[in-house]
Amino acid sequence: MNQSRLTRIIEGIVFISLVLSLLYAVLRLFVVSRQIRLAGDRPESDYVVIILQCLLGIFMMFLPGLLRQKFSIQIPNSMYLAFVLFLYCAIYLGEVRNFYNLFRYWDTILHTFSGGMLGALAFSFIALLNNSERVPMNFSPLFVALFSFCFSVTLGVLWEFYEFLADGLFGLNMQKFILSDGTLLVGHAALTDTILDLFVDALGALGTAILGYISLKHNKGWIDRLLVRSTTRPKE
Repeated sequence: MNQSRLTRIIEGIVFISLVLSLLYAVLRLFVVSRQIRLAGDRPESDYVVIILQCLLGIFMMFLPGLLRQKFSIQIPNSMYLAFVLFLYCAIYLGEVRNFYNLFRYWDTILHTFSGGMLGALAFSFIALLNNSERVPMNFSPLFVALFSFCFSVTLGVLWEFYEFLADGLFGLNMQKFILSDGTLLVGHAALTDTILDLFVDALGALGTAILGYISLKHNKGWIDRLLVRSTTRPKE
């Protein structure tokens, strides 16, 4: 089985998992909201989180295809596969199967990985700019690595903004300030999840920035395998 076929199979499994999870969460939210509860039912807010995350995940799965059509870019198979698996681990396993509460460091591992992936995306962004006929530029390896780090950390901050707003507007618990047994965290303990997420986001971004810098500085070619590239040639 070639790699692209394997990717399509995994993509299909992840997509079906998200759609079925979305339907299940909508059904359970409808039933629970009418005070009809079964053993093992979760709070209404958990089902709302699952619905929001599944909708976001389904949209994100369509996003690479839209970008390919709109901007004529080619996403490396390995990068896309990592992206799809990340969605599966973060949304289906993390939210639907409740891995965030079952496994203590699940969220930390995923945030570290996402920081690295976003750092690689930043390298791709610079590569696309360098190949653009409208923005001719040539940056030093140090600048590109620094941009990669800052880009990744900024998106990590924006994600924490999203969690904070969702918790405030919809009464959710995306920032995990309420334990699974209903204990409400306060003070320093309530900040731990957010600060730890930001810390490991930065750690993952730093790892990618360092590897990318070495790759560019010494022509190792490591980062090249992850770069999103344009399929159109700039005009002479």
